[in-house]
Amino acid sequence: MKTPTDLNLKNAPTANGTTTGREVNARSVRGLWNAFVLGMRTLFASEDPKGKPSGKDKPGQGGPNGQKPGVPAMPPSRGLLGLVSILLIGVLLIVMFTNQGRGEQITLEQFRTMWNNSEINRDSVIVREDAVVAERLANKDGPAQVVMLRTNAVGGQFVAQEVLKLTDGKAKMQPQSQWVGLLMFMLPFMILLLVAWFFISRGLRNAGAGGGMLGNFGKSRHRTLNKEMTGITFADVAGIEEAKDEVTEIVEFLKNPKKFTKLGGRIPRGVLLVGDPGVGKTLLAKAIAGEADVPFFSISGSDFVEMFVGVGASRVRDLFKQAKESAPCIIFLDEIDAVGRKRGSGFASGGHDERDQTLNAILVEMDGFQPADGVIVIAATNRSDVLDPALVRPGRFDRQVTVPLPDVKGRLEILKVHARKVKLGPDVDFERVARGTPMFSGADLAAIINEAAIAATMQNKDFIEMVDMEEARDKVKFGRAKKSRVREKDENKLVAYHEAGHAILQALLKDADPLHKVTIIPRGGAGGATFSLPEKDRMGYSLKFLRATMRILCGGRIAEERAMQDVSSGATMDISQVTGIARAMILEWGMSEKLGFVRYTGSDTRESFLPDKEYSEDTARVIDEEIRRMVDEAFADAVKMLDANWEKVVVVAEALLKHETLSGDEVHRLMRGETLSRPSVAEMLLAQKQRDAKPSKPESGTTQGTPELPPGALPA
Repeated sequence: MKTPTDLNLKNAPTANGTTTGREVNARSVRGLWNAFVLGMRTLFASEDPKGKPSGKDKPGQGGPNGQKPGVPAMPPSRGLLGLVSILLIGVLLIVMFTNQGRGEQITLEQFRTMWNNSEINRDSVIVREDAVVAERLANKDGPAQVVMLRTNAVGGQFVAQEVLKLTDGKAKMQPQSQWVGLLMFMLPFMILLLVAWFFISRGLRNAGAGGGMLGNFGKSRHRTLNKEMTGITFADVAGIEEAKDEVTEIVEFLKNPKKFTKLGGRIPRGVLLVGDPGVGKTLLAKAIAGEADVPFFSISGSDFVEMFVGVGASRVRDLFKQAKESAPCIIFLDEIDAVGRKRGSGFASGGHDERDQTLNAILVEMDGFQPADGVIVIAATNRSDVLDPALVRPGRFDRQVTVPLPDVKGRLEILKVHARKVKLGPDVDFERVARGTPMFSGADLAAIINEAAIAATMQNKDFIEMVDMEEARDKVKFGRAKKSRVREKDENKLVAYHEAGHAILQALLKDADPLHKVTIIPRGGAGGATFSLPEKDRMGYSLKFLRATMRILCGGRIAEERAMQDVSSGATMDISQVTGIARAMILEWGMSEKLGFVRYTGSDTRESFLPDKEYSEDTARVIDEEIRRMVDEAFADAVKMLDANWEKVVVVAEALLKHETLSGDEVHRLMRGETLSRPSVAEMLLAQKQRDAKPSKPESGTTQGTPELPPGALPA
């Protein structure tokens, strides 16, 4: 009969077939190690990314698992087995730690009694730093079991001496290994690191096809559109007929390429759409996707840029790779100036700039060693002046399609397109709205229709009226009217004379646009506004028109100064506009007799914080003198005209104080000496209040009093 006397990894049975706590710990350590090895093998086992078996068995042969011939061996699921292995390690750790503390807890006196009564195996007493462990012999009540005498740092030495004295030195001392303590301290952190690495490696392997270890960062973030997804065709694009004709050729080539290659021609590789914001560049691209029955890859220029260097170039390669596989197709790059700026310009110089690498990848893909036949790139930008010259050369972006602001006819067509989904009243005149919206883009016109529909809905109307269209136009251009604002009497008078000065000069000067209406209702950041209605679109500005506009801008300050004997800051916008017109006339348009037919402004690339100044200090002094001379001449002419027509200014200002808003026809009637028959705003408000008033106890002989207003306040 043989019993273990030390802690080893042998599973030696005791005399009665039981095992001690030391043997349980040994088996736990062995099981823990085996589970750890199994988990690591499973976790880091090699597997082909295409899902092929990683073993030595070839498809078509009988494998060791008994699979059928001709069927490839399926690889084991690393995710499930890895998690099971980690859970098994945790369970074994719990078992090991609980087995170390398993056994009957006794005191020193009970141990002494059991030893004296020969109830303890003489060769099984082990003295550890934390406890005294021994085996209690079997009796008639049950099998043998482990007894444990717990100790601590204070009384551990005393208990050990008593046990050694009691057993005559037969007890064995077992010092605790430093490696065991270190392992117990580091094992939980190792398990956490392994779990984290398992999930990270799994995610990177699943998403690593596009960008290697960068995962999804290197994959293109484009959207694939078709006719059903966009719902937009060329019938929804109006006002830009020339641009639409040019991109129609692209659609026709994609549908019938042999028609163009029959004569040896080559379709343009790239088309660059250039225009102001809101003119319809992106809408035109969506219409191409709706017309062409080919894949349409849409992506923004900012989607290429990432915090990791090289990701943008990787996304470009991935995008063109998928496009070549789907050829013929269209790639649409919106806001390409985000990555297509001139290389080495401004403060972003250097060979390792992320945008430069992305741009280089685009250049190579568009015209590299491998021609991308059937792939047409369409880009859109409103800053074509900052693009790299290598990007816009023939062979890459062969065509530059300018998408201009719509003219009167184009604005009329755009309004009709956007008005298809709204209900219009019989008095809506789109031609009048189109004439009154010069320099409006397609997005502005769409906003007018939408704002008019919202205004009519808030007033519980059944359809949109012309009044709603006029208010929507003014709201889009100048901001929302602040009708609830109550101003002091002096301030209201100042605004009325200010706007009357603008309106009189607008009506008198024949070279300016016709007067449309004038109002003293605050709108946006202005206290009032004078509106003109251009009779035609202008491709440029004549000298007569610019001089007339400068005099109109000066009229507000002159009128308020003469009426109030004071000036205010209300002419801030007027001063800014008249100075800007004078500066542009001298620096850009060569309208100064002293400075001549010379352009003095530098190129507006916006790449540097320092202004581009290409003239001397003497020339700068002359420029300042010419700007001052032009503004002074306009101001002096405006003073003469208002002095000669001051009675008309007073009449219009008084009418504005009474009615708040006057049309152009009403202003001309007042200037001819006629009177207005319509009631004032105060009279209309009083009549409305009298109609709405319902006295609970009407009494004979009583009259309804007039509403009282704060001192010096006028109704809005």
